[in-house]
Amino acid sequence: MAPVKVVIADDHAIWRSGLRADLGENFTVVGEAGDAREAIDVIAATDPDLVLSDLHMPEGGGIALAKAVSDKVPVIMLTVSEAEQDLLDAVAAGALGYLVKSTAPDELREQLWKASKGEPVFSASLAALVLTEFRKLHKANAPGEALSDREREVLQLVARGHTYKEIGEDLFISAKTVENHVRNILKKLQLNRKQELIRFAIDHGID
Repeated sequence: MAPVKVVIADDHAIWRSGLRADLGENFTVVGEAGDAREAIDVIAATDPDLVLSDLHMPEGGGIALAKAVSDKVPVIMLTVSEAEQDLLDAVAAGALGYLVKSTAPDELREQLWKASKGEPVFSASLAALVLTEFRKLHKANAPGEALSDREREVLQLVARGHTYKEIGEDLFISAKTVENHVRNILKKLQLNRKQELIRFAIDHGID
């Protein structure tokens, strides 16, 4: 399988260099940028499979970058911030995942590999914040009530960052059945992409 093509956006060159070394043979860095505007140009020129972006950097930071390109390529925030609002803002902007820079290299590679396949990924402590938002923002008349109990289970596990295979094992169904559930959820909620399920869950809450 060909390596995942990655663009790194971070205003610290030393960090970009270290990250490039940590990614390993399954990832190829095809471009780098020091601010959001430059990153948008680099992404357009290199057509990567995945974008790793710092949250706070010049020209609007990771939020501006995610808003500009997340409909074309998965964007993962890689940041020192563990603030709840930063996480929610990133997801609302279109980020597929949010990882802290203290993530161990092996775990980082594993999470980014999942993200390259379209799976939402979050650092463990931050995934708990997402689930807290589900409960806080739940409304009795939420559109999510149109979902079956099984679909709600699948949606919650997708939001936690589980792969189709992991969800299937948890629910004792096949990965293909999970994929079909996700497709049905997207149709019912009138969403176009799987990462939009995260934003839906945060906006409406799924108990």
